Amino acid sequence: MKESLEATSGKVIFDDVQLANTLFGVHSENLRRIARTIGVKISAKGNAITIQGDDLEVDLSKRVLNDLYGLLKKGYPLFPNDIDYAIRMISDDRSVNLEDIFLDTVYISARKRVITPKSLAQKRYIDAIRKCDLVIGIGPAGTGKTYLAMAMAVASLMKQEVERIVLTRPAVEAGEKLGFLPGNMYEKVNPYLRPLYDALHDMMDFDRASRLIEKAVIEVAPLAFMRGRTLNDSFVILDEAQNTGPEQMKMFLTRLGFSSKAVITGDITQVDLPENKISGLIEIQGVIKGIEGIEFVYFSDRDVVRHPLVQDIIKAYERAEERRQRFRQSSSSEKT
Repeated sequence: MKESLEATSGKVIFDDVQLANTLFGVHSENLRRIARTIGVKISAKGNAITIQGDDLEVDLSKRVLNDLYGLLKKGYPLFPNDIDYAIRMISDDRSVNLEDIFLDTVYISARKRVITPKSLAQKRYIDAIRKCDLVIGIGPAGTGKTYLAMAMAVASLMKQEVERIVLTRPAVEAGEKLGFLPGNMYEKVNPYLRPLYDALHDMMDFDRASRLIEKAVIEVAPLAFMRGRTLNDSFVILDEAQNTGPEQMKMFLTRLGFSSKAVITGDITQVDLPENKISGLIEIQGVIKGIEGIEFVYFSDRDVVRHPLVQDIIKAYERAEERRQRFRQSSSSEKT
């Protein structure tokens, strides 16, 4: 690949015309996406592109295009959202190696979809799960905490590294008060476990997942059902952990048996417990952090991999919370 750089423009020539066309996208849609996001002008002619804009933006655009082209050469199937993730990561850290992240295949789903990390935090997360027996992922919705943990669990089961998967979450956000719901116990808790089933069925076809659930190789159950058990040779995922109390969290943590791995996920900004009850997920940050074999991984709005509006919504709520905090502080200072 040859390239020359000028003060306010840059030119990149790709050596494979077919891959260059794939990179550019249908009707150059990928190039327009990059230009729109970074704020440059990009024009293409054959297998060459010219970029115009500020020095830093031109340099960023070239880096993104070169790295994405490198991924295509390695056989990576480039999707439009991958362009957004690439721009975000390289903007945050110019030393990042996209191949280390995008080519780290966690699992290939039944639909032949390759599941890989899409941010630096997601890469740290799956590396932590590989290395540690207990990993706690904390961050906002849409950052892939549960989905990637599920992919790692299914991959471990398929490789026969564990004998079963146990998926659990607080069945009812405010204290598991199941008695107010109609039906038997399973009918009461099933709606609260639905997100775990959805993620599972995205990993493997419905019939296979159903057979494994029937054989108890995969178990989906409310957290209340974990009491008194010891989970050996298992991959255990506790989802929505911000809605556990301290006693529930301690109970879960002490279920882990030999040759097992546990992942705890949650968003400490969305605690649905009564105001006078402490979240177990918040508490454990000061209790077990620093213990060897345990790792905390924190996600931010930069790691959101859902619709771009989700990232903006999270930022808006954060700003609103900051305003409330400032108001409360000013009100308390006026009283004193």
